[in-house]
Amino acid sequence: MESIVTMFESVLRWIVEHVDGPLWDITTITLLGTGLFFTITTGLIQLRLLPQSIREMWFGRASTGDALTPFQAFTTGLASRVGVGNIGGVATAIALGGPGAVFWMWITALIGMSSAFAESSLAQVYKKRDADGMFRGGPAYYISRGLKAPWLAVAFAVTLIFTFGFAFNAVQANSIVEATKNAWSWDPQYVGIVLVIMTAAIIFGGVRRIGKLSARIVPMMALFYLIIAVIILGMNFGKVPAVLSNIIANAFDFSSMAGGLFGSLFSQAMLLGVKRGLFSNEAGMGSAPNSAATSDAKHPATQGLIQMLGVFVDTIIVCTSTAIIILMSDNYGSEALNGVSLTQTALEFHVGEFGLHFLAFIILLFCYTSIVGNYAYAESNIRFIRNRPGFILGFRLVVLFFVYFGAVRSGGIVWAFADTVMASMGMINLVSIILLSPIVWIILKDYKKQLKANKEPVFNVEEYPQLIKRGVDPTVWNGKQ
Repeated sequence: MESIVTMFESVLRWIVEHVDGPLWDITTITLLGTGLFFTITTGLIQLRLLPQSIREMWFGRASTGDALTPFQAFTTGLASRVGVGNIGGVATAIALGGPGAVFWMWITALIGMSSAFAESSLAQVYKKRDADGMFRGGPAYYISRGLKAPWLAVAFAVTLIFTFGFAFNAVQANSIVEATKNAWSWDPQYVGIVLVIMTAAIIFGGVRRIGKLSARIVPMMALFYLIIAVIILGMNFGKVPAVLSNIIANAFDFSSMAGGLFGSLFSQAMLLGVKRGLFSNEAGMGSAPNSAATSDAKHPATQGLIQMLGVFVDTIIVCTSTAIIILMSDNYGSEALNGVSLTQTALEFHVGEFGLHFLAFIILLFCYTSIVGNYAYAESNIRFIRNRPGFILGFRLVVLFFVYFGAVRSGGIVWAFADTVMASMGMINLVSIILLSPIVWIILKDYKKQLKANKEPVFNVEEYPQLIKRGVDPTVWNGKQ
């Protein structure tokens, strides 16, 4: 097994070395450009309609049937976002890119909120109803039907499978190993074997209660984590001006340049901030629309606004909390610390040994539930490509291999591989939502018109026959929800 893992690692290193740099140069420009495009064409939606997004989220809790409510779809999407990206990802960005990486994470989120609105609104408008009354959809659906490009939809599905089913699950396993080794000296190989067994129990159809129980516990742990961050902020409030000054000053320090085709345009802080920001909030990546499509929202823009709010909460609130914990500690800047280890030791500095064990525990919960959630994302796209038992069995075995691979290999190659496939997935989705932008504008205009008339926005696609020609299902959006 070890020889197979070693050989596979060498293949991944070759891919990362030859593809990651140029690909991320293009992705960075496309990601920020798409966000600016939707920010301008929607009239600064992330600022003007942010209060409305909060109202939609709060009042979208009432159930109207078997499908998920807008609030439930919001929490599902947020649960998939909040995790190792907010804890280990922020630490990696700061360790390798400096404090300025936090600034670029903020920019990625603030600009990306408009992209999140666009992709989640499209996921809603192109959703389909199953025989059991549940909704399903996502980029594979709006690419296939909206762009009438099934080949591109399959390409997106493949990149999502590699990103969530394989690479991200390796990252989650790696983070579990790092956290538990720091806190409890657990052997990585044994942790990897146990993770494979626990993951297999879930993906082969058993022990579903574990997933449900974790879904209830994880939000509580996330809230507890935020409370600790607020306490640390209160204890060190006098350091806030210096920390903010350090973040801003370092953000525009181009003395440390990134590599790749356009390395002279990007500082290391900027590139790491964009990478880790996208990993954390997923704005424009094409993952959150899969959960956004499951909502029974009465108007596509409703869920778009709610998912937009999720990006704000994830990065501006949760990631900033981690940055505060790290930058207000005395161990920031140690070359020996990176990723989860940096956040753990920073938390230990502030609240004692309890912080080390507490973070290991919530990382264990966050990452394990993320493995299950990532698998669900990937399996739905596997079934989109080919829904055959043998094909799905092979996919599940590869997922388990990557869980073990992530557990026993260094975080450097695991994160680098995740970055590469994440960029591939994001590029397809970003280009697709730009091509479908006229539909986003129609949805937003209809929503604002009803809002201005003091009506509860309800979408009726019959008023827009051009959308029916573009593949929107009139039985879903008939104005009678």
